[in-house]
Amino acid sequence: MKSFQDRIAEVPRKGWIAAVVWGVLYVAFVVWVAWGDWASLGWLALLPVIVDAFTTKYINWGFWRKYRPLTKEEEAEGKKNPDANPTLYKICSWIDAIVFALVAVYFINLYIFQNYQIPSSSLEKSLRVGDFLFVSKMSYGARVPNTPLSMPLVQHTFPVWLGGGKSFIEHPQWAYKRLKGWDSPKKGDIVVFNFPAGDTVCTLMQNPDYYTLCYYYGKENVEKRKHAFGDVVYRPVDRRENYVKRCVGEPGDSLQIIDNVVVVNGVPESEREGRQFNYYVVTDGHLLGNSYLDKIGISLDDREMIRPGVYLFPLTAAMREQLQKNPHIQMIQIQPESEGGEVYPLGHNEWTRDNYGPIYIPRKGDRLMITEDNYWLYRRIADAYEYKPMRIGEEYTFEMDYYWMMGDNRHKSADSRYWGFVPEDHIVGRPVFIWLSIEKDKPWLRGHIRWNRIGQHAWN
Repeated sequence: MKSFQDRIAEVPRKGWIAAVVWGVLYVAFVVWVAWGDWASLGWLALLPVIVDAFTTKYINWGFWRKYRPLTKEEEAEGKKNPDANPTLYKICSWIDAIVFALVAVYFINLYIFQNYQIPSSSLEKSLRVGDFLFVSKMSYGARVPNTPLSMPLVQHTFPVWLGGGKSFIEHPQWAYKRLKGWDSPKKGDIVVFNFPAGDTVCTLMQNPDYYTLCYYYGKENVEKRKHAFGDVVYRPVDRRENYVKRCVGEPGDSLQIIDNVVVVNGVPESEREGRQFNYYVVTDGHLLGNSYLDKIGISLDDREMIRPGVYLFPLTAAMREQLQKNPHIQMIQIQPESEGGEVYPLGHNEWTRDNYGPIYIPRKGDRLMITEDNYWLYRRIADAYEYKPMRIGEEYTFEMDYYWMMGDNRHKSADSRYWGFVPEDHIVGRPVFIWLSIEKDKPWLRGHIRWNRIGQHAWN
């Protein structure tokens, strides 16, 4: 076995350069992760292992390279390799490349950025169905994973072609910790977060959520009728479905919705160009063609004909003005609030999606007297997010910041009005820009890719 001095003498210059670069990066990463929790600096004990990989190589990570077959030039020079095994070398090369790629993707996806595709129209016309977003984890501070043993690029379930099933192992579970970021969610920000009501899920019916299903069908029916609802499974915070909405209320804000206008701390929200509401559109019997609706900007999924001559469309103010100019249209009327269904907390208020509150959005450290009027509004915070008792007539101290999230497509958005507050530990990141935008209703050579949206910012 070679002595330490011999190993040091054999290290090439590029080996020392690589060791310094990767060592500095590793130290910087550990300090970032350990910030405020200095006990985590114990991970620096692995620094010698990293340096050894590029220099002394006591741990021979590249042992499989001895199976490399000789090149024709090497054979011509008379060199020999009795361990050469082309098949084994190729297999090991592929395994090495795949493992490196998975580890790199795992850390990039956890701490730097991830891709997110807009699945629904809840933020139309600000973000469109088919927009692919670059989501920064560093903006609000990346979270240390609750579930460290998980497959990268898969949120919670393997695709069918990989056999389905959970893409994570539930244990160990790490406590919530957020690394230092540049900012925190502010009113007006578009935010990606884990679905708060997604802790318990019916595998065959995930929308509406489990708690809404239990409210309408009864918990016993939901859990027994597996043919209709599927198995009931639990998901840790970071394995819950990703949602994207706009932050309309920050910790410490008082919020109320009055006739579809969000009022925060007594100040009505400013008009936003892409905001939509549902309207009934009545014509004189004339049918509105697809080419005309394309020009107005109403997507195919949003075209609902109640009966000939009567439509239900989500419209911005500009789209409504365009329709009003059509001589065949006799009436445009906003959808009544009674058609919006019950809102959070289900069964314990007379609010609607259009007239909601007033409510107070808790801030970390707030002490709030719990009364019969606010108990059901805040009970889920105690039960599902902070895991401690809450009693009427006693003060409750909140341990996290909370946010109120809503879609810009106000009448076609399942948001905080239906499932409540978003805890800070559910915040994933901030969309930065659109890197691809697909219009699924159009063919490839006629607008399938929305080139004008690529590169647009996506944070507000």
